[in-house]
Amino acid sequence: MRGDGAGDAPRPRGEVTALSADDLPAPDLPAPVLPAIDGTYGILVCGIGGTGIVTVGAILAMAAHLDGKAAGVIDMAGLAQKGGSVLSHIRIAARPDDIHAIRLPAGGADLVLGGDLVITASRAALATVKAGATRVVVDTAEVMPGPFTRQPDLRLPGERLRRAVTDAAGTEQCRFVEATRLASALFGQSIAANMMLLGVGWQLGAVPVSAAAIEQAIALNGEAVAMNRAAFRLGRRLAIDPAGVAALAAPAAPAADSPRRLSASLDETIARRVAFLTAYQNAAYAEHYRRRVDAVRAAEAAQTPGRDGLGEAVAKSLFKLMAYKDEYEVARLWSDGSFQRQLAETVEGERLRITLHLAPTWLVRSERRGPVRKVSFGPWIVPVLRLLARFKGLRGTPLDPFGHSAERRAERALIGDYEAVLDEVLAGLSPDNHALAVAIAAVPEKIRGFGHVKTGSIALAKAEEAMLLAEFRSPAVRLEAAE
Repeated sequence: MRGDGAGDAPRPRGEVTALSADDLPAPDLPAPVLPAIDGTYGILVCGIGGTGIVTVGAILAMAAHLDGKAAGVIDMAGLAQKGGSVLSHIRIAARPDDIHAIRLPAGGADLVLGGDLVITASRAALATVKAGATRVVVDTAEVMPGPFTRQPDLRLPGERLRRAVTDAAGTEQCRFVEATRLASALFGQSIAANMMLLGVGWQLGAVPVSAAAIEQAIALNGEAVAMNRAAFRLGRRLAIDPAGVAALAAPAAPAADSPRRLSASLDETIARRVAFLTAYQNAAYAEHYRRRVDAVRAAEAAQTPGRDGLGEAVAKSLFKLMAYKDEYEVARLWSDGSFQRQLAETVEGERLRITLHLAPTWLVRSERRGPVRKVSFGPWIVPVLRLLARFKGLRGTPLDPFGHSAERRAERALIGDYEAVLDEVLAGLSPDNHALAVAIAAVPEKIRGFGHVKTGSIALAKAEEAMLLAEFRSPAVRLEAAE
């Protein structure tokens, strides 16, 4: 996606934001007592490369010089500098001769600004923390690390990471803030979060340079001056009035039928998915889904009183299988206008050029020759997609031109196979095997990806399903395992 002419390049909505430094006048904010410098003052700024960690360190060093102090900065970056961990060690002193080494030793940080919870809780960052002495300001945003690409079920232990930070510094020394969420809501981009953290740290009296020097250093840096100055002031306000800042960022309550609002109950989840499947195919297709889920819920209530989980697992898994994303669905999602509306909400520019990167197996190469490569299509493809969406009624019929590929045949077969498994599970469902039945019903949730990735995922899911079914069919095996 790009602009068609000079000056028309699209940018995140909010890059030129209505929220500026003028909206957050510094005189309205009480000035804290700045910390005294005893020899040197150590600050660690840590986070993900490419998010402005190094910039914060450079601005702090320049601000110290503007205040007539000495400063040194050393940036410790991993091999993946963009997207990897970055730790910026900063020393501030009254005189240059007071700085003998820049890298902070164990317990040598007076302030830690954590732009990422995982990196802040890492051994390298926590080693600089001294219990009861180091102030820690941490963004609560949980950014999935690199191993997520190989472990799709990976979940960040957010509470455990927070506890590691508070155990190291002390609960009273820590301030956890939703900097990324607030920055995205108020500035249109999350990169403002780290400057907000600096503002919080300064307002807490943990940064030994003046606010005027920091704002002057932001101006001298020359990058997104208005946004960074406003983010710094917003961070200051966040430190003393978190509720007020949250109110600034609070979106309007989503409508009852908004797709962005989470369902409040299983009944609502099912109703929304029935509506989705109606748009996906037709009312009969959606009604089949509803009947199957209702039958499972009724059987669960009758055969395993007081137990739940099976109905929810089937509601999720059957929907996932029935709503497989094929050519018609891609076309429908493009033609219903929802993507364009989201684009307009997040990106601004007078003229946007849309480029789609698609991998139609029937066009790129034979499936037998290995994984397909994506092909770029210009704006001319959009009217074609709108036309294609009207032919979704051909899906799965002998007249479906896309339905004869191995991938589409496999996706349709998964639905029938799953319903057959459900019939078997319901026929033998009891309180003793309820948990196992839920595990079997949830197996399709592990099918991910498209093309050759999905093919491999299906094979793994089928192997797990076979193992669970073997256990379900053999009560003796379950009894031996329990003993």
